[in-house]
Amino acid sequence: MLFNSLHFLVFLVLVLSAYYGLPHRLRWLLLLLASLYFYMVWNPVYILLLLAATSVDYLGAYRMSMLPDPAARRPWLILSMSLNLGILFTFKYFNFISRSVTGLAQQFDPGFEGVVHELILPMGISFYTFQAMSYAIDVYRGELKAERHAGMYFLFITFFPQLVAGPIERAGNLLGQLRKHVQFDYARFTSGIRQAAWGMFKKVVIADRLAPMVNEVYNAPEEYTGVSLALATFLFAYQIYCDFSGYSDIALGTARMLGIDLMDNFNRPYYAKSITEFWRRWHISLSTWFRDYVYIPLGGNRVVKWRWYYNLFITFLVSGIWHGANWTFVIWGALHGLYIVAEQAVRLPAFRGRLWDALRVGWVFVLVGISWVFFRANTVSDAWLILGRMIGGIPESLALLRSDPVKHLYLGQDSGYFLISVFAVACLEAVQLMQRRQGVRYFFEDRPAWFRWSFYAALLLMMIFFGMYHDKSEFIYFQF
Repeated sequence: MLFNSLHFLVFLVLVLSAYYGLPHRLRWLLLLLASLYFYMVWNPVYILLLLAATSVDYLGAYRMSMLPDPAARRPWLILSMSLNLGILFTFKYFNFISRSVTGLAQQFDPGFEGVVHELILPMGISFYTFQAMSYAIDVYRGELKAERHAGMYFLFITFFPQLVAGPIERAGNLLGQLRKHVQFDYARFTSGIRQAAWGMFKKVVIADRLAPMVNEVYNAPEEYTGVSLALATFLFAYQIYCDFSGYSDIALGTARMLGIDLMDNFNRPYYAKSITEFWRRWHISLSTWFRDYVYIPLGGNRVVKWRWYYNLFITFLVSGIWHGANWTFVIWGALHGLYIVAEQAVRLPAFRGRLWDALRVGWVFVLVGISWVFFRANTVSDAWLILGRMIGGIPESLALLRSDPVKHLYLGQDSGYFLISVFAVACLEAVQLMQRRQGVRYFFEDRPAWFRWSFYAALLLMMIFFGMYHDKSEFIYFQF
């Protein structure tokens, strides 16, 4: 089920009505059934995989909680980790590895044929497996008591607002909230509506409007030159940000309407003054997951310098692999690893001033934009073509912009469509500048009524007149 659909709106109204109408002891069951239905709308068969994996994880953690000796707990941790990683490998990485090995083998034996299966990638598989693994690891370490209530654990894994694209929640934050008695709170409820509405604006007015222009260029990069490719990359930076942060805002807002606080997943990442800061602001739940379960176990920064750099690089390389089974994602992760290592190895002077800060923000945006080329490109060769033309194709681009602006400036759309898209991005930046010290769900609470309602009306009108509503308009991170 898509957040940006009438189906979800009806579903949410029914769930909220039932949630606040039922006694507290039955609410967990309502949310569990609603979450299972939410996932089954996509593909009913794959709910069996989700439930089977969740059952094994629950039993493994339950057994670990009964064993005081870490050595005795270890086999159960291995069972849980092997199951989750095995599911990821089978559905997400098997074909990638098989095709890579086949391509290498065919260099020596042209007749070699690899094995490729036709399994559909389960929606949100990387998110719920990582959430389950963090729970198992925390129980194994003794940092968390195992959940005895099977239904509550199943709800923790399947909670519908964040099931398919995060944020990746920790049991220590979410399980307790699922148990607490929630009374209807008008202020919390309306702040949840505001955040969800803002997320919907980012998705349907910005991300889905930018998508056709980005797709036009990136699906045929050989037809475009430098300026067009740079413009498409710039637009993709906003497309992916608004698509993913829009989903997170809807998830956080929806959960908040239910009286539950999920962790913030984005904090104006394009205002970061370093790559390190960028990753403290972008996909925060995943960044902290890799910090706690990959980077720190490798030794973190409590090692010699070369090993510290190695730990940083490996963490980001694994993050790239998590994002997708393609060499483009591997390079994307490795590139950010190199950025981070270079940033730690070469310390810039600590100048002060708005101009210096603006230059740093611009430099980080350029570096991130270069990495987005690999993230979005269909193949590695396409990525190198795009980067090469962005660097060396400007003179030719200027001539083409004048001769065919629809294709090379407006990227396949008319001028009105392009200008509306630019205006929507400008609105995003205006709001982000206004909320430098407060998130969107708090920003309007202290504003005059006329300001709040004027903003709400403008937001609604823009979604009605400029929003893009398609049956197949999925969120980008569903594929991960």
